[in-house]
Amino acid sequence: MANYLLKRILLMIPTMLGIMAISFVIVQFAPGGPVERVIAQLTGTGVNATDRFSGGGGDGLSQSGQSAPGQSSSDPVTSKYRGAQGLDPEFIKSLEKQFGFDKPAHERFLLMLKNFIMFDFGKSYFRDVSVMELIKEKLPVSISLGLWMTLLTYFISIPLGIRKAVKDGERFDTWTSGALVVGYAVPGFLVAVLLLILFAGSSFFQWFPSRGLTSDNWSELSTFGKVVDYFWHLTLPLIAIALGSFTTMTFLTKNSFLDEIRKQYVITARAKGLSERQVLYGHVFRNAMLLIIAGFPGAFISAFFSGSLLIEQVFSLDGLGLLGFESIINRDYPVVFATLYIFSLLGLVVNLVSDFLYTIVDPRIDFESREV
Repeated sequence: MANYLLKRILLMIPTMLGIMAISFVIVQFAPGGPVERVIAQLTGTGVNATDRFSGGGGDGLSQSGQSAPGQSSSDPVTSKYRGAQGLDPEFIKSLEKQFGFDKPAHERFLLMLKNFIMFDFGKSYFRDVSVMELIKEKLPVSISLGLWMTLLTYFISIPLGIRKAVKDGERFDTWTSGALVVGYAVPGFLVAVLLLILFAGSSFFQWFPSRGLTSDNWSELSTFGKVVDYFWHLTLPLIAIALGSFTTMTFLTKNSFLDEIRKQYVITARAKGLSERQVLYGHVFRNAMLLIIAGFPGAFISAFFSGSLLIEQVFSLDGLGLLGFESIINRDYPVVFATLYIFSLLGLVVNLVSDFLYTIVDPRIDFESREV
């Protein structure tokens, strides 16, 4: 097992290198980089990248640009950027230097890798704060949504899936399947809006808060009061996120158990006089749960990042999903690459953890005899 783990850890290095390299190349060809956005801000030809963000380099650059003398539009420096005609080429060069684009692409990539190894992500282009501080600020929201949503999904879907497998074809199985399909078909953000209107708005009921992860008087609450307040804020977002997730996990659990229940060793176990509970949880469970564990990394990463993006928007929860999306829109590359790096690394680590779970559920699995 130790050799296998060492191979997997070493394999993470080229995997991360490939992910970052491909993403870096794509960004080089993406139109509308940070320099273009500042130019668009100065000339009034595009969206202001700093409208939503106070402080940072954008404001200072705007002041410099307004005082810069006009230059010929035939200058090769200004002709590289759409809308830069009339701006001082030296000012454009200062923009490139501030954003790091005065260096060749390969040097920027190698410098980024060197810094990322030390978890030094630099500063945001359009916020006067380090990327690490931004991530630390948004992390509690994403952890809360991702962790509790994954645990909630597994704790409900696995028992429900086992029950559906045992009652396959009966009324319980039919009605729960219909309810799960309907829940899966309705987009999560629509459920979020509906919950917000019904239970967190003035039109119907005001039972839950409509925004944030904690109340304004959080610091004044007792320890028990803080726990209650925390889950009070999480109730509606978790329902909206997890509703569709139950379907996939429940049907996966049901089908896994059905496949195992129909095998010969189950018939033999029943013939020996074992109770149905002993057959299910003593024999079938260990084999059927392998597929469920294999799907854990994907479910966790999805819930932790992409699955919560729209929900964060609806409930005004400022997490990593929203931060990453806004950074892409605003071409805040340090934040974009930092979030990509963290989530890619997290995904690889969680996959490695899932292999440990394989051995716990079924000790017969021998990773030493497998090729990575």
